[in-house]
Amino acid sequence: MTVLFTLSLLLALVVLISMNQGYTRLAPFDILRILFGGGSHQENLVLFSFRLPRIVIAMLVGAGLALSGCIIQGISRNVLADPGLLGINAGAGLLVVLFVLLLPVKTGLSLFALPFLALIGAGGAAVLTYILAYKRQEGLLPIRLILTGIAVHAGISAAMIVLTIVLDETQFYFIAVWLAGQIWGVGWPQVIALLPWLLVLVPYTCYKARVLDVLSMGEEVAWGLGMTVEWERRVLLTVAVALAAACVSVSGGINFVGLIVPHLARRLVGPGHRSLLPSSALIGAMLVVLADMLARTIAQPAEIPAGIMFAIVGAPYFLVLLAKSK
Repeated sequence: MTVLFTLSLLLALVVLISMNQGYTRLAPFDILRILFGGGSHQENLVLFSFRLPRIVIAMLVGAGLALSGCIIQGISRNVLADPGLLGINAGAGLLVVLFVLLLPVKTGLSLFALPFLALIGAGGAAVLTYILAYKRQEGLLPIRLILTGIAVHAGISAAMIVLTIVLDETQFYFIAVWLAGQIWGVGWPQVIALLPWLLVLVPYTCYKARVLDVLSMGEEVAWGLGMTVEWERRVLLTVAVALAAACVSVSGGINFVGLIVPHLARRLVGPGHRSLLPSSALIGAMLVVLADMLARTIAQPAEIPAGIMFAIVGAPYFLVLLAKSK
């Protein structure tokens, strides 16, 4: 509980600092004044219309992707597993690209349809990776899962590049920014589109903490305890895919969150998922908010996509984990 309380305080501090950072600086006391209704029209516009929705989206995306990675690592017993590396994010992106080809991006219908379409694409990629990596005699070997996921990700990414050739300038710019994982141009409608997914899936994930603990011990132990292993694994994989797809549909291709965050949380609270899951959600939310804040301030007036900021740290971290893996 102490760790969770400390992480909650750190998240609140990062959010407060993020509300201050940007082209227009707002002092901490000014932020409190604006939040309690004492701001000018310009201050209200900056905080409530631009920064707060973006920060809330970053928090939701960070928590969702971190939980998705935590689930996948638990059910596969693979510390290298991540929604991005397994092709789930790429599958969601492929359906988004196809949707952009057919319908306008800015319509209200597309806003709420994107998570569902991303779920279809992510689910298809996850099923394909699972089928190709699974062998009846050996089960789901960690290294085969990773290699298969990387291959599926590469194939889907190549298909997306081919599809972008036929996009017009506006569509191409949207897809390019989306694939880079840049959290920008989001507002309260995007928050409303994403929030219901997390309100349903996050509590259910925490409810399944004990199941994840048992699955992490191995299939033989789970069978011995009377658990329906394949059913539980498929249900949890569906939840992980849905979390990643909903987040990716709003934020774009932010990879390595699901890889790095569970490792950091495991060092703080241990392998028990009852503490690991909420810790991962808090750390994920905090790191994505921090990455987005650095992305929009480190090279002002230009912006670096948050996905690239995470890739700068995540790619070397993945290589280190791969080198240490048995």
